[in-house]
Amino acid sequence: MTKRRENALKAEKRRKAVMSVVLTVICIIYVLPVVSVAVNSFKQNTYVKTDTFALPNSETSAGFDNFIKGMTFGNYPFWKSVVYSFVITVASTALIVLFTSMAAWYIARVNSKFCKAVYYLCVFSMVVPFQMVMYTLSKTADTLKLNTPWTIPVVYLGFGAGLAIFMFVGFVKSIPLEIEEAASIDGCGPVKTFFSVVFPMLRPTMISVGILEIMWVWNDYLLPCLVLDLNKYRTIPIHIQYLKGSYGTVDLGATMALIFLSIVPVIVFYLLCQKYIIKGVAAGAVKG
Repeated sequence: MTKRRENALKAEKRRKAVMSVVLTVICIIYVLPVVSVAVNSFKQNTYVKTDTFALPNSETSAGFDNFIKGMTFGNYPFWKSVVYSFVITVASTALIVLFTSMAAWYIARVNSKFCKAVYYLCVFSMVVPFQMVMYTLSKTADTLKLNTPWTIPVVYLGFGAGLAIFMFVGFVKSIPLEIEEAASIDGCGPVKTFFSVVFPMLRPTMISVGILEIMWVWNDYLLPCLVLDLNKYRTIPIHIQYLKGSYGTVDLGATMALIFLSIVPVIVFYLLCQKYIIKGVAAGAVKG
């Protein structure tokens, strides 16, 4: 028995070692593009094309010139793109968290065919490609005047509702119904019960949903490009796309610099909050 146990422990150690090596290789593969962007953002444009994977040296280094050039290129200020991206991201995330949490609570607590149908439609929307609806969406957004940074969060609410409701419903089902019944006995109506009792308990999932939606909206290019008036409003991804000179030439050094500036806040934010994503997903998976 002792020898069998030792062999089992050795096999387990070998399995863990192999898994560690495999996961390390996968992590390196995922990190390499980000490292490449960071390295090339400090190179002169010519060397970005010829020595893409080489580190900058005294000959190839451009210092911070690429960052200055990227932020001052053209007649559209970069700070406006930062403001629009920030406003759209914050407003969209706030709308998604608030409205989907209320909808999920109603779906989870009202056991009716209508609620089940709504829930499955939300889940189904997660697998519908954006390309299938983008033409109709852009026309609808123009008709309803949802083509500004102040109104496009409504469009994001529709697209982000599927995943958010799926996560919130799973978590709400894990909350004991007796807590809400006690609040009702104390005189709380549905609205007060939700905001005073249920909403604070949804904090782990709210953080997870918020982080995922922030990363999605901040980096999104296609939806703002289709919906917004690009002469007036440009988010950071759209601003980067306009870094073109005459005859379609692109300054890759400046482009890499702005891409690096755009991904750093998201990476830092994700690293600081990644533990909440795991907690929220695990909490929402208690009951499906």
